[in-house]
Amino acid sequence: MANLNKVFLMGNLTRDPELRYTQGGTAIAKFGLAINRKWTSPEGEKKEEVCFVDITAFGRQAEVICEYCHKGGPLFVEGRLQFGTWQGQDGQKRSKLDVVLEAFQFIGARPGEGKAPAEAEKAAEGPAAPPGPAEPPAQKPANPAPDAGKPKKDDIPF
Repeated sequence: MANLNKVFLMGNLTRDPELRYTQGGTAIAKFGLAINRKWTSPEGEKKEEVCFVDITAFGRQAEVICEYCHKGGPLFVEGRLQFGTWQGQDGQKRSKLDVVLEAFQFIGARPGEGKAPAEAEKAAEGPAAPPGPAEPPAQKPANPAPDAGKPKKDDIPF
């Protein structure tokens, strides 16, 4: 029988990602994702529940997530479930189901779009251009040759 362990989640970060490195230099990011579910009960009452999921990312993906994602920001995650067990400080056996990130996609506004208008304008302007005459845009020839841009029969490799 074939096996499949695949999870797709879209939600908002519950905290800023925490970035750490292994002794071998591999980046590890841990963060939480809140996934909201809204539905209407058979009685017509609107209901909502939230599912909180812990996510672990490795390597370059972990570094990118820590650089661009922050608490409250939306994220689409593709990953796999991983079951972990350990013994707590009280001697009790503990277990937890996490998602190991395999791919992700940013959703929502791009960085800088959520800033205050004055900050966004400064970011969009960039450095001021040095004073001096502006160069006119290059113009196309009025009548290009009919064969311009087309490969010649001898140039085609097949």
